Amino acid sequence: MPVNESFVGRTFAPVGPYAVDAAMIAAFAAAVGATDPVHTDAAAARAAGYRDVIAPPTMAVRFDQLASRAYVQDPEAGIDYSRVVHGEQSFVHHRPITAGDEITAQTTVDSIRSAGGHAMISVRTEITAGEQPVTTTTSTIVVRGGE
Repeated sequence: MPVNESFVGRTFAPVGPYAVDAAMIAAFAAAVGATDPVHTDAAAARAAGYRDVIAPPTMAVRFDQLASRAYVQDPEAGIDYSRVVHGEQSFVHHRPITAGDEITAQTTVDSIRSAGGHAMISVRTEITAGEQPVTTTTSTIVVRGGE
């Protein structure tokens, strides 16, 4: 089944809220080698102007993937995940993810195009804490065509 192009423009139900705490941020920081004390020390984060510890910027991908799962796993979408290659990822940070946040994320399929027998899919995920924008992620996945 080819990728279903009728999904362009579709916005999926938001996922979350996901509680973010200092331990989650510290674990992510350790995993990616982020050593700035604003990720692990509340006093250092407050001295830098934040209300609590802040996540490394790439932690937003955790919530992006939770939200985009609804699209990728929808059988009607026609995505064979065994043929998916991650093409690119970008972030527009409106503010840091901070301990104490309740994160919600919502994915929209922005475009699907064919290139060399492959499907190039661009999705956008809006990540919020309450009504406050946190991060907008944009990613492109490539669904490799048949052999």
